[in-house]
Amino acid sequence: MPRPENTVAQNTWEFLRDAMITPTGFREYDARWKYPNDINLPGITALGLGLGTQMQARGIEPVIAVGNDYREYSLSIKNALMLGLMQAGIHVKDIGPALSPMAYFSQFHLNAPAVAMVTASHNPNGWTGVKMGFERPLTHGPDEMAELRDIVLSGKGVARDGGKYERVDGVKEAYIDDLVGDYKMTRKLRVVCATGNGTASAFGPEVLERLGVEVIHSHTELDYNFPHYNPNPEAMEMLHDMSKSVMDSGADLALGFDGDGDRCGVVDNEGEEIFADKVGVIMARDLSKIHPNATFVADVKSTGLFASDPELIANGVTADYWKTGHSHMKRRVKELGALAGFEKSGHYFLAEPIGRGYDCGMRVAVEMCKLLDRNPDMSMADLRRALPQTWATPTLSPFCPDTEKYDVLDRLVAKLVKLADDGGTIAGRAIEKVVTVNGARVILDNGAWGLVRASSNTPNLVVVCESPESDAEMRAIFADVDAIVRTENSVGEYDQSI
Repeated sequence: MPRPENTVAQNTWEFLRDAMITPTGFREYDARWKYPNDINLPGITALGLGLGTQMQARGIEPVIAVGNDYREYSLSIKNALMLGLMQAGIHVKDIGPALSPMAYFSQFHLNAPAVAMVTASHNPNGWTGVKMGFERPLTHGPDEMAELRDIVLSGKGVARDGGKYERVDGVKEAYIDDLVGDYKMTRKLRVVCATGNGTASAFGPEVLERLGVEVIHSHTELDYNFPHYNPNPEAMEMLHDMSKSVMDSGADLALGFDGDGDRCGVVDNEGEEIFADKVGVIMARDLSKIHPNATFVADVKSTGLFASDPELIANGVTADYWKTGHSHMKRRVKELGALAGFEKSGHYFLAEPIGRGYDCGMRVAVEMCKLLDRNPDMSMADLRRALPQTWATPTLSPFCPDTEKYDVLDRLVAKLVKLADDGGTIAGRAIEKVVTVNGARVILDNGAWGLVRASSNTPNLVVVCESPESDAEMRAIFADVDAIVRTENSVGEYDQSI
């Protein structure tokens, strides 16, 4: 097969015939492109052929479950991907429109050794991509993605006989049964369900109603134009809208889901937007009472409370901070036999006996309702206030080109390490250590910290800061970290402010 090019012009004969793939779309743990600017349909077919070839080369049984999110063009993308998989001799089980966690569930439900989910996740319209994996509940990490990238871009895809298409119905119903079972709430609960008109609109209200929750709908009509906002519960626009819905309705909390349903955001009954890492601490407190001496994994963007919270310490919790990214976190949870993993972005990885180890926003919604059921005398705001107070920025994402961001990050990490080695300070405080497992997390002498890393999915850096002392100190940490970030000329504006 000829090598894909990234120079095929749109609206040409070649664009409908030749594979066009921009190499930067192969990221650390999934594939993501602007469509059709950076990849065309023949390029997607080449990706499917490459993925199928990778399966065959690794000795994976040639059967794969495939789903797609609810975007105008996702079905076309999926059809092109399945064509390439079948060219590689793969038996494709098409589960239809789905959430990413529904696709992950289908691996268990259908006993399929591989999965491919066509989704741009929380990215705005105009993006597409594929999340894929061979070893349930894991998805591709950097090694698998580098191997796939080489197969596809080098034209090493191998066509084989034996490809087959099968449409499989009933997976959505089985997924919801797996989430809810026969559980019924004993506490009356009114919950705002916010889906931003994305794929979760077809799941969230039904799951919550099955639990016995009164649902207050917020943009739960399927509309792939996303007329109100892009469904992303890490973005303040969506969280603010969820807060307004809570205050207007007097709900007990709001639960919001991203474009492919693998993340969940929470707003409490007082309209306070609780960042996902703090929700993780609330969940960890509750779960560690039921499962003492549990291990929890948190990503490097998350609050320091997983390691310092007195209640978690009293319950014998072991905290492990690891690389950001759903594939990294899933793998770490499995390696350590952890009970759960938590990411600041809203990915939660609830393992046995609670979940199956993959990230599922619907599972988080179910478990949050159960948590409140187990604590009938406490509101969501009570649970938030019970945590030691810290002040943290949202996840801030200054622009940095995909082709430059990792080199930029290497230089920034070196500057921060040198600052620490030279006895420098951040916000007037001594630097205790710099953790470089995923970018640079600069930890200060009072437990405050600032993080700089590269986004794995978009052309951005990521900056997060937290202080256990005050809002003013958090802002001072950000100012000093940002000043170092600004030494790099290719770094642009932030996506939001603090």
